[in-house]
Amino acid sequence: MKHVTLGNSHLVSSQLVYGCMRTVGDGSQRERKKGKDAIAAAIEAGYNHFDHADIYGQGECETLFGEFLRENPGTRESLIITSKCGIRFRDTPNPGDPGRYDFSAEHITKSVEGSLTRLDIDRLDILLLHRPDYLFDAIEVAEALVKLKEQGKVSHFGLSNFSPSQVSLLWQHLGHDLLLHQVEINIHNIDAFANGVLDQCQQLRISPQAWAPVAGVVRTPLNDQFTEDDYRRIQQELERQSDNYGLEDWVVVLSWLLKHPANILPVIGSIQPTRIQSAVDATALDYSREDWYRLLEARNGQPVP
Repeated sequence: MKHVTLGNSHLVSSQLVYGCMRTVGDGSQRERKKGKDAIAAAIEAGYNHFDHADIYGQGECETLFGEFLRENPGTRESLIITSKCGIRFRDTPNPGDPGRYDFSAEHITKSVEGSLTRLDIDRLDILLLHRPDYLFDAIEVAEALVKLKEQGKVSHFGLSNFSPSQVSLLWQHLGHDLLLHQVEINIHNIDAFANGVLDQCQQLRISPQAWAPVAGVVRTPLNDQFTEDDYRRIQQELERQSDNYGLEDWVVVLSWLLKHPANILPVIGSIQPTRIQSAVDATALDYSREDWYRLLEARNGQPVP
């Protein structure tokens, strides 16, 4: 597993991040054991960065991870633990409340404290703001985050699904404490290549993370707009590259993301130990610039202009 330095910090992260969203499954003891086995497999494969959110499994994914840490003393010190906050579901905390985003200082603080309790740790290495709040007050947010850092509850911060202008707004107040920007990037959704997100990450030295990195290959993506012809072209090119590199098609797609100079960190969410391990092969592949453009052309159905 290769490693990269996050943003302007001294944190060194595995190039692949393990996403903990599915670790509790249906909540049964059997599924919870599978989740813990997946976490152990990720650590064994060289992952040291684990991605959470306060809403994953209604908080149970963090609770499970906390149990894992207690069952494996000494593990926490070698890990980077990230969590996210800001999404509130319908009917919470009161019946009739709408689904919404909430970057109020009160909610951010309460969410962090809840995550720390469930994870059974004293400090989050990184806190991400999950989705932009339409009522986002950058000064209020920055003051809340700085206070959390001063209290020793969070070391660094990041964003998820923000526009470049929203990133710039918060950068004015937090600057180099913003280490990560997690956005959807996959063969289906390549908006970040052209909308300024990855350009800004390079400019400000923010490390980009890709959620759903293999959507469109392993599973049907959200808001799927591909035609059958699109999928046929992509699959044909992936089959050619898979044969050439001796890797599964979805691992080739990870290599396609890793080729980008912004140093994208794909978030791997599988709970299958074999897939968790196989994903690491992407970090060692000498993937060619020519194949990168061949796959882009197959995806677009036409050469670059």
